[in-house]
Amino acid sequence: MIPGEYALVLAAAVAHAGWNALLKASGDRLLSLAAIRLVGLLLGAGALLVVPMPAPGSWGLLVAAAAAHFLYFWFLLNAYRVGDLSVVHPVSRGLAPLLLAIAAWLAVGEALSPAHMLGVAAISGGIGVLAFRGGASRAALAFAVGTGVTVAVYSFLGALGVRAAGTVVGFQACLEILTGVGVLAFAAVRRPAASLRAYARTQGAVGLSAGVLSVCGYTAYLLAVAALPMAAVSALRESSVLFAALIGTVLYKEGFGRRRALAAALVTGGIVVLGVAR
Repeated sequence: MIPGEYALVLAAAVAHAGWNALLKASGDRLLSLAAIRLVGLLLGAGALLVVPMPAPGSWGLLVAAAAAHFLYFWFLLNAYRVGDLSVVHPVSRGLAPLLLAIAAWLAVGEALSPAHMLGVAAISGGIGVLAFRGGASRAALAFAVGTGVTVAVYSFLGALGVRAAGTVVGFQACLEILTGVGVLAFAAVRRPAASLRAYARTQGAVGLSAGVLSVCGYTAYLLAVAALPMAAVSALRESSVLFAALIGTVLYKEGFGRRRALAAALVTGGIVVLGVAR
């Protein structure tokens, strides 16, 4: 295990927490998502000028990963429409590493060592502590669970894709182009031109900033998962839930009570275990 690659995943977790917080706070989440994907589209198109295309054997996984992302976007937007960030984010991100561990074991025989299993369980448990709270509607929980399932699916397909593609950046660039074209086309159909101009004037810079965080975060995940176990990388990435809680505490003056303190201890312990595991 290479500690530097785990540090890369922690950076991805911070980036993920940042863009999700910006998306949730947006006045028009569909247009914010479109701005995020616009950044990915532009960066992807630019990257393909200097990096190789992914190997043909990975193209099917590329298309499947793009389709899984579209489902993820649908579940995420609906989850944030009916549920709170403090419910949706922990449930969806805590579920994904466990599902990914099962999928990686069943599909490609990627078994975890006892130490890795302990680290994944600790991080997922810490995320679960944040998610365990009353007052959430059934609709919010259902969309959050759907979000978690699709996160596991696109993470699994993306991991297999970069391993077959021969180029992490080339695979990610093509994925950004596919998802960017799809989301931008959908937003153009669903929103009138006046709404697009108003959003660009008032929130465009924020949306583009979220896009940079999103692209950098997922690229970091793909770079790490090309060599490290899927479930371990996914669990570490989903520690973004803890960083989101810290962002809320520092920037929005939300309380850091016993639940968040326990979650912080579990997630931190899991990160340490993954960092020293062999």
